[in-house]
This record gives sequence, structure tokens and C-alpha cells, in this order.
Amino acid sequence: MLAGLIFAVQDADEPTGALAGTLPFAGMTVIEYQARLLVAAGVSQIVVVVARLTPELLGAVARIGRRGVAVDTVRSAGEAAARLHPLSRLLVLADGLITTESVLVPLAREQGDVLLVIPEAEADAGYELIGGGDSWAGIARLDRERLAEVAAMPRDYDVQSSLLHVAAQAGALRLVLADGEPGGGHGIETRRDTLESRSRAVVGATLAARPGWFNRWLVRPLARVAMPWLMRRHVPTAALAGGTAAAAIGALAALWFDQLTVGLLLAVFTVTLATLVATFAWLRDEDVLARAMSGVVLGVPAVAALLLGHALDAQSGELTARVLALALVVAGALGHRAAPVARPIGWGDAPGYLVTLAVGTVVGLPFLGLAGAALYATVTLALAIEALRARV
Repeated sequence: MLAGLIFAVQDADEPTGALAGTLPFAGMTVIEYQARLLVAAGVSQIVVVVARLTPELLGAVARIGRRGVAVDTVRSAGEAAARLHPLSRLLVLADGLITTESVLVPLAREQGDVLLVIPEAEADAGYELIGGGDSWAGIARLDRERLAEVAAMPRDYDVQSSLLHVAAQAGALRLVLADGEPGGGHGIETRRDTLESRSRAVVGATLAARPGWFNRWLVRPLARVAMPWLMRRHVPTAALAGGTAAAAIGALAALWFDQLTVGLLLAVFTVTLATLVATFAWLRDEDVLARAMSGVVLGVPAVAALLLGHALDAQSGELTARVLALALVVAGALGHRAAPVARPIGWGDAPGYLVTLAVGTVVGLPFLGLAGAALYATVTLALAIEALRARV
């Protein structure tokens, strides 16, 4: 059983008296964002160590409980140990930590005591020194016994610091934070004015973790600019999703009425917007809208390819384009199912095939674009099958 341990003790660096864990981040609070990462990593119980219960913290804890995970607030290591299942393993997050799934989930799969660390020379003031030239990077995977050891200490000891040093002294394995994460999507924040830049980094890191050159080269730069603006203005996700749906209908209608260039360019814009909205909904914990937008990202390219094939064959009186379009959709769907999550950037995906169709149509060779996309999907499917065979 995997349980999450969060700390909400430290005050924010501002005169309001707010806790660092209750500062706003990505449409929620920092502690809620931490909780959603823990839930995504597979925890079934969350324990929050607090020093005082503010109204903001009580509200955040109540909202965390609505995620379907058991959540308790405690004031000491002894209380935390009493609330946890005897066989539980702990996934610990530092007070005020901002990170991403790509950093957290691999640690959740580790066995034994593991500390995520960063070289002391590269650490900022938010990271705690643990000796040996390392600083704790804010995540640990520990056995429950470590918490019991801290519970045996005097109550005035800092729980987070004591737990960290008990684990270090017990010889916990140290994993170094990957290059590029410090100062990016991962860090400890206690200031309201720096959380916006951290949110941009988290969005960038989240998109960078997604496969495909379309996400990395087209969507990610746009997201870094658009996401903070949308968050500051509290734009409703439903409104963005409605605009995306309208754009999708417009793109497909244009293709149906033989406006091929306009339709495909609008379809590329729609898929880009849908990817952004899906990320925005994920940050706001709106899973239904996130899944719907992910469906748009997959569905619009498929329907656009079929409509393009229909339009080309209507002009030529043949069936070749329809067959190519159908082959593209089938190979693309199978490749999507077979491809591993971590795959080379050059492998195809639905947005990539759509861009191939659009480029071919813009230069006046729509049939060649359709054939190229079908070939691209077939090659990607073949590579995915070989990757599956290599893992067997």
C-alpha cells in the first residue's frame, strides 16, 4: 500500500501569514497540486502534517478528500504513524514542493528507502542539506518504520527534517535529480510572485514529457506564453473547450465543402488548441474535459484524413485516396495503441499525420500528402511492433 506524506507547516514569504502550501498554483493551491501528483502516482491515503489549521488549509484538505482518497491532518510523527496502515510505504513531498509526474512517478516504483537529491553546489536555499555533498530535492520513498523512528524522538523536533535525516543515516539510496529539472518544473517555492514562473515551467515540463515532435516544437512554445495568461485571468476551461469544439466543427465542415487548405489548416489549429486545453484542464483537475480534449486531438486528424480522401476521389472518380485515408487511420490507430509511452521524437502520432496532410495540401499536392502520411503511420506501426517484440 502506497501512502502520501505532505507537509504544510512553513509560512509563505509574505506578510499575510499564509502557509506556503496554501499559496495559489495552477488554479488550485500548492498542497492540492501535490495531492493530485500523489494520486496519479498511486497513493490511496494522504497524511498532511500541519502546525496550525488555517481556513485556507482546511478548505484545501476538504477538496483533496473529494478525489476519492483518504486524507488526514496530524501534528506529529506519532499521530502520522498511528493513522497509516502498518504495511504502508511512504511517498514523501517536502513543504512547498512543486514538481511533475515525470519526476515523481519513477520514485514511487522504487523499493526500499530512496531520496531524490541534487548536488549541494547546484541547490538553492529551498533545498535542505543532508551531508555527503547532497541536498534533498524534496521527494522521498520511505518505509513506514522511518516515521516510527521519528515518532520516538522529542515532539519539538521538526518532523520533515528529522524524517529526512533518519532516512539518510539509515543509508537510503540517493537518486540524483535529472539534468535540467532544477529551476525548471521542479523546486520548492514559498513566494507567491515566483509561482507563476514555476507554473510556466511545470506546463513546459509536462508537455515536454509527452511524446512527439508536434507537442515539443509547436505546442510547448505556445503553452509557455498562453498558459500563464489564461491562469491569471481565470478563463473557464469549459469556454476554451467550447471554442475548440467550434473550431473542430468549422474545420471538418470546410473539408466537407471541398475547402481543403482552409479545412486542414484550421484542423491543425484545432488540434493545437485542444492539446493546450487538455493540459489546462489537467492542471485544474478537470478530468472529464481533459479526456474530451484528448479525444479531439485523436479524432479530428482521423476524420480530416477520411474527408480529404473523399474529396480527392470525388474529383478523380477513383477510390485510391479513400483507401489511403482508411489505411492511414487504421495504421495510425494501431500505432497509437502499440507505441510505448517513451519513444523517439520522430515517431508519428495523430497531430503529426495531420500536419503532413496539411503541408501536402498547402503546396498543391494533397494526394502526395495523404500517401506520405499513410506511409509515415505504417512505418511508425512497424517500429512500435518491433519495440513490443523486443520487450517480450
